[in-house]
Amino acid sequence: MARPREFDREAALANAISAFAEHGYEGTSTDQLLEAMRISRQSLYNAFGDKRQLYLEALKTYAAESMAEQIQCLNTGSPLKGIEAMFSAFILRPSKSCLGVSAVCEFGHADAEVSMVNDTASRTLRAALERRIAEGKASGAIDRDVDVTAAAHFLLATLSGIKVAARGGAPVESLRDVMRMALRSLT
Repeated sequence: MARPREFDREAALANAISAFAEHGYEGTSTDQLLEAMRISRQSLYNAFGDKRQLYLEALKTYAAESMAEQIQCLNTGSPLKGIEAMFSAFILRPSKSCLGVSAVCEFGHADAEVSMVNDTASRTLRAALERRIAEGKASGAIDRDVDVTAAAHFLLATLSGIKVAARGGAPVESLRDVMRMALRSLT
C-alpha cells in the first residue's frame, strides 16, 4: 500500500510557480525547488514527475489562473474601466514576477510545449480585449477610428512591457503612467 502524501500539493505547486517566476526554468535548481516547495526529492518525483513536467504544470496552472484573474478584471464595469482594472491588478500585485513573461523571455518559441501554453493564454486575453474594445467603440467610450485588433495587440504589448519594467524595479507610479498613456490611445 502506497504511503499517503504528507504535503499540500497545491501549495507546493504555488511555491514552484513563485520559484520559476523569480529565477526561470534554467535558473531554478532542483534543490531550490525542493526548498521552496518544502518537499523531499522523492515527493517531487512522485507527485510531479521531473523538473520539466513540474515546470509545464506550473506554467499551465499559472496561465489559467492569470487569465481568469485578468479577464475578471477586464469585465469589471465599462470597457475602459475594465481595461484599467486589468492593468492595475498587475501593477498593484505584491509580487511583480510573471511566469508567463519569464517563459517567453527564456524560451521564445524554441520549446513547442511552452509556446503552446503562452500562445493559448495570449489568444484568450487578446480575444477578451478585442471584445471589450469593440464594446467601448459601440458605446462611444472608445474612439470609433480605433482598430480593435491593433489596439488589443498594443495593449497586450504594453502589459508585457509593464511586467518587464516591474520586474526590473520600476516604481508603481511609473507603471501607472504607462497604463494611463495606453488608455489615452483608445480615446
